Amino acid sequence: MGNSNEHKNTPVWAFETIELKKPDPIWKDKGVREKEELYNLLSVFSVKQVEHIGSTAIPNLPAKPIIDLMASIPSLELIHEIVENLSLHEWHYVPPELDKQPWRRFFVKVKNDKRVAHLHLMQEGEERWEQQLKFRNKLRTNAHLAEEYATIKCHLAQEFNNDRESYTEAKTEFINKVLFN
Repeated sequence: MGNSNEHKNTPVWAFETIELKKPDPIWKDKGVREKEELYNLLSVFSVKQVEHIGSTAIPNLPAKPIIDLMASIPSLELIHEIVENLSLHEWHYVPPELDKQPWRRFFVKVKNDKRVAHLHLMQEGEERWEQQLKFRNKLRTNAHLAEEYATIKCHLAQEFNNDRESYTEAKTEFINKVLFN
């Protein structure tokens, strides 16, 4: 039967198309709420910092309507307990062998079979923590960069509509330009 049964155990949200939405001021409020909820859920694991990152954290930027957050943790030793805790609150763990990003542990919050939030859980001292903040803050303070990024994202969302990994990878050159120039 091939393709029809190939992904039968894979959740629907794992294959969502890339759908950029016009900037929505409500994303900021959703980010604050998700941040507070995650902090409350993860503080028992010594998480002291949760940040709203990604395009929904940048005013006037089109984005997939998914709130990206990152949290810093002293150690990933308790990941199984964290997975158990977050799974009670609509968070789905994507193991590193599927995520293919060894520097983080990744979670997707799902409602009605659609992604509503992502959590990038990183060990304290991970260099990508500062890079995520630097990128977000540069786009928040530089309208020209934000406009350029919006144009690139819109083009790539059409080109890679059904391929999240390629869409993300194709944004890397611009992100690196912002971070390292």
